[in-house]
Amino acid sequence: MNKFYYILLTAFVLFFGYGIITKKSNDSIKKEKRVPCQEKTTTFEKISNKNLATVAIKLFESGNFTIKSRIEQSIYMQSKILNYLDSKKADEILLEQIKPYQKEQVSNNKKLLIDYYILENDKEDKGKKSPKSKIFAGYLVFEFILDDKLIYKMQSDYMKMDTSDIPERMACVIKSFITLKETK
Repeated sequence: MNKFYYILLTAFVLFFGYGIITKKSNDSIKKEKRVPCQEKTTTFEKISNKNLATVAIKLFESGNFTIKSRIEQSIYMQSKILNYLDSKKADEILLEQIKPYQKEQVSNNKKLLIDYYILENDKEDKGKKSPKSKIFAGYLVFEFILDDKLIYKMQSDYMKMDTSDIPERMACVIKSFITLKETK
C-alpha cells in the first residue's frame, strides 16, 4: 500500500512541476506585434484571408476602395467625441493616411470596402470593472472586406480624449494592412 502512495505522490509532484515549468516558459515568450506601431497601444489584429490580401492591397493602392464609417458615442458618461471629431472629419483623416500608399489610379469594377468605426470609451459603464479598462479614450476597429469576405481586421486603442492621436492610430492600421503582402 505504501508503494501506491509513493507512486501517487510522485505523479502528483510531476504533474504540477510540469505545469509550472510550462507556464514559466510560455510567460517568457513575448508576443511580438507584426508592425512596430502596434506596440504603442493595445492592438489586436486578425488576418482572415491571406489569399485575397494581395488582390485587396492592389485595389487599395490603385484607389479602388470605398469607405464606410461611423462613430459610437458613450452612453453612460457625457460624450465628448463629437466636440473633436465626426465621421466626415474622420474620413478626411483616413484619406490623408492613405495618400502615401496610393499609386497610379486604375479603374476597376471591383472595390475593397474599408469599414471602420471609432468607439468612445464609456468610462462610467458599470460593466467596466478593472481600472485598466478606463485608461484609454476609445478604440478604432477596421475591417477590410472584398467580395463580402473579411480579409483583415484590426482594433487599436487611442489614448487622448481630444482624439489627437487618432491620425497616428489610423496610420498604423493602414501600414499593418499594407504589410500583409510581406507575410506568407
